[in-house]
Amino acid sequence: MNGLTTTIYRKSQELPEMEDSNFFHSRRLMEIVEKTPRQKPYMVVTTDESGRVVSHLLGVMRFRPMWLPPFLLVHCRVLGEGVYPDSQYTADDLLEEMFTHLMHVMSNKTLYVEVSNLSKKMLGYRQLRQLGFYPVNWMSIHNSLHSHAPEERITPRLQKRIDTAHQRGVYTEVVSKEEDFVAFSKLLRHHNILKPKRYIPDDIFFRQLMEQDNGRLFVTKYHGRVIGCSACVYSNNNAYLWYSAFRRKTYMHLHPDVVTIWDTIKDAYDRGFQHMYFLDVGLPFSRNPFREFILRFGGKEQSTYRWFRFSIKWVNKLLAWIYRE
Repeated sequence: MNGLTTTIYRKSQELPEMEDSNFFHSRRLMEIVEKTPRQKPYMVVTTDESGRVVSHLLGVMRFRPMWLPPFLLVHCRVLGEGVYPDSQYTADDLLEEMFTHLMHVMSNKTLYVEVSNLSKKMLGYRQLRQLGFYPVNWMSIHNSLHSHAPEERITPRLQKRIDTAHQRGVYTEVVSKEEDFVAFSKLLRHHNILKPKRYIPDDIFFRQLMEQDNGRLFVTKYHGRVIGCSACVYSNNNAYLWYSAFRRKTYMHLHPDVVTIWDTIKDAYDRGFQHMYFLDVGLPFSRNPFREFILRFGGKEQSTYRWFRFSIKWVNKLLAWIYRE
């Protein structure tokens, strides 16, 4: 675009001064990713003729070891459309500008790029299409915490199940001790070991997140044993449930999944956050048990798109045809 300059930064100390309210596109998250093995940050920054930052977004390159050839999967994930301070340019135009530059870098380095959790379904639709992305229909869920208490949004049956579990000695607390962190990490990785799409970062990522004001790790316990866990981040007065895991089969009668999610929501409500967003409620199948489970807590479904672009052209064309609208 005329009058704009776009630069991709690999080091957080080289970043210019810019708005830092959105944690997913912030200097703070970039610093965490820099310290995490098997992840590399790419901050795309667009400035006007005066040098003022008019938009920026963070893409994270992830390296995932595999048991089968090619033994290493490299992909890039972008959470949200980025940050657009007030300017004379539209979000669609700035999104196109930033993704054009990002794809010049990622096309030769990654198998695919995934863009998710856009604030509006049709944001950047034409621009992403022109850049070779194809959309997959997805469902997102969020709970409103500002108008009604969480207790007012669930059924009496679910409330009774939660109260019974608490009475039996199940409780959730913020991770603050090393032994709790070790149990958190062990449960999270064991729970997701057979979920090939689920990327779990190195422990360094979660340790850094735990030390930030923008993040909290939770463990749900019964007689001192960790039976559930979750990781939450906070941005723009909203809470985002990023990761969770439970020992549902072993402690079925205690409903660790219900208690973990409920106590995480309650913590966000008690701290005054406006909404709880669930960043990944599973693949977009018509019947999705985890999505149906999350909806039991009184959340709202919203139709959205998740965008993909594969570097192998014939694969990208085939998948675009399969997911054609």
